[in-house]
Amino acid sequence: MLTAAPARHPSAAARAMLATLALVGAFGGVVAPSAPATLKIATWNMEWFLTSATFNGLKGACTRDDRAHRRNPRSIPCDVAATLERSATDLAAMAQVAGMLNADLVAIEEVDGPAAASQVFRGYQFCFTGGREVQNTGFAVRRGLPYRCGPDLMELSLGDELRRGATLVLYPGGTRELHLLAVHLKSGCARGPLASRAHACERLARQAPALHAWVAAEQRAGHRYAVLGDFNRDLLHERDDGLWARIGADTDGARLVNTADTAAFHNCYPGQTHTGYIDYILLSSALLPAWVPGSFERLTYAPADAWRLKLSDHCPVAVRLRLD
Repeated sequence: MLTAAPARHPSAAARAMLATLALVGAFGGVVAPSAPATLKIATWNMEWFLTSATFNGLKGACTRDDRAHRRNPRSIPCDVAATLERSATDLAAMAQVAGMLNADLVAIEEVDGPAAASQVFRGYQFCFTGGREVQNTGFAVRRGLPYRCGPDLMELSLGDELRRGATLVLYPGGTRELHLLAVHLKSGCARGPLASRAHACERLARQAPALHAWVAAEQRAGHRYAVLGDFNRDLLHERDDGLWARIGADTDGARLVNTADTAAFHNCYPGQTHTGYIDYILLSSALLPAWVPGSFERLTYAPADAWRLKLSDHCPVAVRLRLD
């Protein structure tokens, strides 16, 4: 595997807007924008992403612990209120990230809804989960692509407002039909055993059957499908009885392929302490022939922007598919 390297920026306008972003691909070099015959899909956790008006309306009544937040899902934690209010400059920079990503479809996490997402994803339409939480999961779909929003995968929420799965069908009824599930799984158990009594690991273990059931149902239906989003889990470095064994193994005829499996790992910016991916795009085995070789990429932030601007503690991951 070659070491990934920053790519040249695609245009003078992009250099002027955000000259320090670097596009990192699994094999290095520049990944071209989606050609008409390909579909670029991505995932991006945007970290407590709200409109400025909503943020300002909530910061004065912020919540100081999880229990208080659960009583009022339309709230933000006080540490978020104190540190993550985004300026017009921050929003413009995030919009430039989305523009450079240039994906046809993006699973987005920790986003309040369409009004918030439209600040960054211009020329897109949206499907979002229907909870009252300010952190919702959904999809941004490039305008002009045929799609149908699906029902929330309620079982992933474990009875809470948070962490419902978002579903969507792209090219419904056509030969390119693709079924997608966007997830934002429980945080706090990146590598620990799922059999642990730790609260985070226990809840993640309880999410696994719902995720596997969706995969198995799609497999039985003969659909091409993908699961993408923030798994909050290092699927490539966990123990035998981990989340991957429960959702990706060849059980009930369901088989998933992790597109990050052979990709070099890159933090979103220097100074992050992560040692492996937790944001993934998982493809069904039937979709594997459509995966464009070498197309896995991660759009990283340059240090100056990561330290100066309020972007996100995650950065986008993407692959390209050829659905002919």
